[in-house]
Amino acid sequence: MARKKPEPVQIVKQRRDAALGALVGGVPYIRYLGIQFERHGDELTAVLPFEEKLIGNPLLPALHGGVTAAFLETTGIITLSWSYLWEDIESGKLDPDTLTKGDLPRLPKTIDFTVDYLRSGLPRDAYARARVTRSGRRYASVQVEAWQDHRDRPMAQATAHFLMPRP
Repeated sequence: MARKKPEPVQIVKQRRDAALGALVGGVPYIRYLGIQFERHGDELTAVLPFEEKLIGNPLLPALHGGVTAAFLETTGIITLSWSYLWEDIESGKLDPDTLTKGDLPRLPKTIDFTVDYLRSGLPRDAYARARVTRSGRRYASVQVEAWQDHRDRPMAQATAHFLMPRP
């Protein structure tokens, strides 16, 4: 029996990027904040490009706490969604073309979300990564960390629990 020939790497990258773009682009608030995601294999890094509209305290100036929390929560939701959609994306079961047409999978719903503000967010780009610590059929736990200039100096971190969408 002949082995199936592997797909060209460009096709695989295009499918992954299209799926991620559709997942992120399908949420208006993510687009409003300008949050983007960089993908390296199955690992995602969220990027919040600085804009003046994100400033909460113009005297410091500092990023608005609500923007920081939304950035952390968005990073957690998209990373969690990416982790459970990965197999369907890789197998081709989840077609990026249907995603870009608006047929998006249901996203996890937040049960609780706790933010620790560690330092003021400066008027510059911010980055975040999430780690799924538990993912079951009904419930998932995620830890998220955001930083600006140096990853070892986080500006905020969060712990979140999500209700998983039904298959």
